[in-house]
Amino acid sequence: MFSLRSLLAPHRPMRLFVLIDAQGICRALRQSAQAPQGSGWVELQQSCPSWLNRPLPAGARATQVTPCLRMQQTLAA
Repeated sequence: MFSLRSLLAPHRPMRLFVLIDAQGICRALRQSAQAPQGSGWVELQQSCPSWLNRPLPAGARATQVTPCLRMQQTLAA
């Protein structure tokens, strides 16, 4: 059962991420409110399970995950 607190609390939107190896092959898909830890994670506009073990299509990338830049933007605001 949902509580009143969960209804009133702001929710972060879910974002899509993919893990790319050194050869540019998609190794994992992940949906999360914040960027995964570690290198190789790229944020996507959309995801498709058929991309696993294949090169990521060029138009799929939204942004490169850069936590340092995001932190600087937060501090500037």
